[in-house]
Amino acid sequence: MPKIKICCISSIEEAQLAIRYGADALGLVGPMPSGPGTLTDDAIAEIVPIIPPPVASFLLTSETKAEAIIAHHKKVHTNTLQLVDALSEGTYADIRAALPAVKLVQVIHVIDEGSVEEAVRLSESVDALLLDSGNPHLKIKELGGTGRTHDWSLSRRIVAQAQAPVFLAGGLNAQNVRQAIEEVQPFGIDLCSGVRTGGQLDEAKLAAFMRSVA
Repeated sequence: MPKIKICCISSIEEAQLAIRYGADALGLVGPMPSGPGTLTDDAIAEIVPIIPPPVASFLLTSETKAEAIIAHHKKVHTNTLQLVDALSEGTYADIRAALPAVKLVQVIHVIDEGSVEEAVRLSESVDALLLDSGNPHLKIKELGGTGRTHDWSLSRRIVAQAQAPVFLAGGLNAQNVRQAIEEVQPFGIDLCSGVRTGGQLDEAKLAAFMRSVA
């Protein structure tokens, strides 16, 4: 059974609900150019302490400079950093030197063949990849939370070739997750909109999703 990451957690109550249903990781979304579920750093810092081990806490940061990523993390203290955009300045090694206990997860927005090459190359430098359906090349970047699926055949190739575990995201729900798992064979599954109604975590959808994965 793949690991399950429930993203876009917006409150302590949502975090507790996701944990109760067996989530292995929770995603906390910092400021983004677009997409749902963003929180202030203060709000994230209030949620993180109630997340018990071994549940992972992911900070989704849209910062692209290593120095800014490090500074963002020091405001919230999650045990994992999810970089939703490409590094523009500095290196993963810089981040690791400053935050040696923090895991690094790089998001790859699966668009075309170039996405496969990028994923395989970067997989050597991070603890995991997360394959999503955004588009960082738009004027207003889409960096996640689109509710769209992407070409799973590209994702399957990344899983086969990458040097790090791979999470699959993008438009997953109780109806399609079993097919996604069979086709892609990911280490983990990540979802946001597929278990929400009106932007709120929906217990019935969460329960149905968990049944589909089991």
